[in-house]
Amino acid sequence: MSALNPVSETWLAPAKLNLFLHVTGRREDGYHTLQTAFIFLDFADTLQFEPNDSGDITRFDVKGRLEVDLPEEDLCVKAAKLLRAHCCVSQGVRIRLTKKLPAGAGLGGGSSDAATTLIALNQLWGTGLSRGELIELGRQLGADVPVFIHGETTLAIGVGDEFLPLDVPKQAYCVLIPQIHVSTAQIFSDSSLTRDTPIKTIRGSLPPVLLND
Repeated sequence: MSALNPVSETWLAPAKLNLFLHVTGRREDGYHTLQTAFIFLDFADTLQFEPNDSGDITRFDVKGRLEVDLPEEDLCVKAAKLLRAHCCVSQGVRIRLTKKLPAGAGLGGGSSDAATTLIALNQLWGTGLSRGELIELGRQLGADVPVFIHGETTLAIGVGDEFLPLDVPKQAYCVLIPQIHVSTAQIFSDSSLTRDTPIKTIRGSLPPVLLND
C-alpha cells in the first residue's frame, strides 16, 4: 500500500507557546528547574494512525511513502514502541505525519507529536491508561511531552512537568519564526544561561512583568 487506509484516524498535534520562562535552578541529573506558563495554539501538525495486526510500527510521509531512514530518536515511532512495550500490545500501527510546526522553533513540535501518538494509540489500541499514566510514560520521551498530554493552559514548575491551574484570557498571538534552528540542549548547556531566577508567587493569573531567561 502506498497510502494509509481511508478508515485511519486523524489527530492534531498543536504548537505551544511559553508566555514566560524562568530557569530557577539545575538538578544533579542535569535537568533544569523551571517556572513557565504554557498555552496551546490552533496551529498544529497532523497525524494519521492506522492500527494493524502485523505488529509493525512504521511511519509514512505526507505522500504516503514509507519513511525508511528515520533516526532512532524519531519521537512518533519511539512513543508508539514505548506504549506497546509498556502495555504488552501485539498490534502495530502505520503513522503518517504532516509537519507544519518547524523544528527548533520552541513550539514543541516533536514533543507534541509524541504526546499525540501516546494519546491516540492509547485509545486505538485500547490500552486504557489514565492521563496520569500517560504523563509518566511521556516523561521518558522528553521534558515537554507531559504538558501536551496534560493538554490545558497551565503554570508549570519542576522540570516543566508539574502543573498548576492558570487563567489566561483568550487572545491572538503573532508568532514570527525566523529560518533558524535553535537546539534546546545547546541553550540549556550554555554557560551564560541564567539559572537562578527567583520563583515568583503566581496565584491563578499572570502578573504584569515576567521574563524569558
